[in-house]
Amino acid sequence: MMPRNAIATLVKLLMGFLCITVFHVNHGESSYPGAGTHGSTYYQDPIRRMALVKASLHTLRTVAVSSPQGSSSSRVHHATEYGADPTGISDSTEALQQAISDAFISRIEGAHLMEGIADLGGTQLHLDGGTYKISRPLRLPDTTGAGNFMIYGGSLLASDDFPTDRHLIELWSESNSFKYEDITLKDLMINSNFRGGGIAVINSLRTTIDNCYISSFTSSGILIHGGHETFVRNSFIGQHSNVGGDHREKHFSGIGIDINGNDNAVTDVIIFSAAVGIMVRGQANILTGVHCYNKATGWGGIGIHIRSPGLTQTRILNSYFDFTGIVAEDPVQLHISGSFFLGNAFVLIKSLKGVISGLTIVDNMFAGDYTGTQIVQFDQSNGQYFTAIDQVVVDRNVVRGMILKSTVAKGSKWSNGTKWTVDFSEVLLFPDLIQNVQYTLQASSSFPNHILRNVSHNRVTVETDVPVSATLRVLVDQSMLGYV
Repeated sequence: MMPRNAIATLVKLLMGFLCITVFHVNHGESSYPGAGTHGSTYYQDPIRRMALVKASLHTLRTVAVSSPQGSSSSRVHHATEYGADPTGISDSTEALQQAISDAFISRIEGAHLMEGIADLGGTQLHLDGGTYKISRPLRLPDTTGAGNFMIYGGSLLASDDFPTDRHLIELWSESNSFKYEDITLKDLMINSNFRGGGIAVINSLRTTIDNCYISSFTSSGILIHGGHETFVRNSFIGQHSNVGGDHREKHFSGIGIDINGNDNAVTDVIIFSAAVGIMVRGQANILTGVHCYNKATGWGGIGIHIRSPGLTQTRILNSYFDFTGIVAEDPVQLHISGSFFLGNAFVLIKSLKGVISGLTIVDNMFAGDYTGTQIVQFDQSNGQYFTAIDQVVVDRNVVRGMILKSTVAKGSKWSNGTKWTVDFSEVLLFPDLIQNVQYTLQASSSFPNHILRNVSHNRVTVETDVPVSATLRVLVDQSMLGYV
């Protein structure tokens, strides 16, 4: 099929040619005022023929302008060409859904992604920079699987009657099998109008959500459930638009990003209002460059809530917790590193069955207001105290205005006598758990016999057989248990 632009150009050239031709015919006819019936018929027949051609070309031009781009060889489907209203006044649900359905017809024969998922060849739905009101979720067809498709370049607004238990865009198949792969949602502004959520990615493979602004949700800005390898990056997510200190903050609700699955990545994302910034229920997820100021801890907010007890396998790197912190339940293999905790934000380890294993909280910065907030705290309010403790490293964190807690500590004490005690109870994370001790007794003149006498209650005591003036230097470590 000839491209639309080429058709329009051809129409213009032919129309111009017809106008010139008709002008010359009329001029010829008026030059012969005395011509009889035969001469009149001679000149009128070509004029009628040209008029018919002109009418047919006008029809061709009308069809070329009104047909959706998706009907041509192009794989870019424009929302406005399907009748969608870019002003956001009229409901555009049907038009956008039809555009998506047409996009899913553009399959490359014989090409597949995962088995059963057809390759759409990079087909796109372009929103043309408009704002479109929708009254029900935009869903991808699920009769047969497909991928390599993108929706981008515009805004979606939930109508006042949008269902409150749904999301504006849903990658959701009724089947339990994978139906979607390599779907990209990019450069979108999504306003849920406090009528549900923003984007739902359910049982989908290798989905990308890039440069999106999602607001006014009540459930979740982004829901990731099942599937594999969803990437969320370079996006802003918040229930209410603000830059901190909002008077509505204590009433913020919902979850910015709700991850219930494995192998997902959130990178360079800001959560500026929600009860919980990111909820993680699953393993092998990585969160990098996240800035959470969604709801302060003092109002009951949580920046990142790790709810994968017993097998966590999550990494939180180079992130910023702004008056809101991290909560992890019975963490097993959780790594928190290179992050900044501001405004008394801290890490809370919550006990369900008293298990901590493979937890590393290292190389972070903490800043507070000197009111005595510890950088790492325990919640054992259910009566299940932490007893299964293994490979826990909290070390090399820098603290200003908060209380440092660590699993590794150094101390020294000078005395002239037979007993030296160094008290680590203020700094060590676990209350009575010194498993490894290294010490040096530096005496001024004599060589006394000495022995490590006691390590209970996080206090290290060394005694000598004779009085001596000496300095005791001690290194203690709570991190490694159960190893030779």
